[in-house]
Amino acid sequence: MASSAVKVFYNSLGTPEIYGLMQRLKPSCLELVLLEKDDDDERLAKVRDCEAIITAATPLTRRTIEAASRLRFVQHQGVGYHDTVDVPALAERRIRLAVSTAGTIGVAEHAVMLALAAARRLTFADPELRRGRWHANKLRPVSVELAGKTVGYVGMGRIGQAAAERFRGFQTKGLYSDPYVRLPPEREAALGLEPASLDRILEEADFVTLHLPLTAGTRHLIGRDELVRMKPGSILINTARGGIVDEAALVEALKAGRPGAAGIDVFEIEPLPADHPLTALPNTVLTPHIAAGTWDSFIGKMDSVLTNVAAFFEGQSLQNEILLSPMEMASSN
Repeated sequence: MASSAVKVFYNSLGTPEIYGLMQRLKPSCLELVLLEKDDDDERLAKVRDCEAIITAATPLTRRTIEAASRLRFVQHQGVGYHDTVDVPALAERRIRLAVSTAGTIGVAEHAVMLALAAARRLTFADPELRRGRWHANKLRPVSVELAGKTVGYVGMGRIGQAAAERFRGFQTKGLYSDPYVRLPPEREAALGLEPASLDRILEEADFVTLHLPLTAGTRHLIGRDELVRMKPGSILINTARGGIVDEAALVEALKAGRPGAAGIDVFEIEPLPADHPLTALPNTVLTPHIAAGTWDSFIGKMDSVLTNVAAFFEGQSLQNEILLSPMEMASSN
């Protein structure tokens, strides 16, 4: 490594608490370059002499990448680089990219929380009570418990498995569909899981929870035809990516009670417009893409992110590097 600290640009505007944590965790070989406001002119000026960028929800655009003439490495704070990074711009300059998987527990817990909240119509009951409206009996016909229910998992990677571990604690049984993952029999038994087709999951599961990336092949995987196959009164949970679900079709399906409710953390357009039809439905629980956004998760995430950046410049092996193949370039378009 060079004797002077490597300048690392943080592409998002953080709070004082976030910046303070980053400064405490950063290795001495790194110098953090931080934004004072969410302004592209400031972003372009500060990134110019930085050799690494840490990026998260704020898009890392071609313009920013091109302004960083010394850039060698990009570290994504999460896993959703398809949504926020101009991958072709990195690939053209052979700039390396890595992601962080530290948000697993937060997302898994959030999926369970959304399931419980949707099952008991929490976002309807709470504001109604605050207005002096007591709906104790009105909610009984649409309130259900997790115990004894079948949970369908679409995707069984690290987050899907973490979610299954937590749903299992509520005495559920599970069906899972994943073209790339088949769990060992002992793991399936421990989690109460059985492999199944997507069609079977839609037809039999009381809760369907999505844990897969957004790609050309998964966009609108849950559309009008799939929603019609779901059990009446079932509940759809999405903590993955908004584009996996056709939101227009979901609005109509929720109005028809098939599914009966939905808990959603991710949307096709973010931020979600205030007048979006989903916000007017009493059988939805909506959160602003915060499943991985716990302070516990951020501490672990930032520690792994800064360690990985330092490892790159020290010539050590990287964690969770993404190989920028032609397929990766195509999937970002």
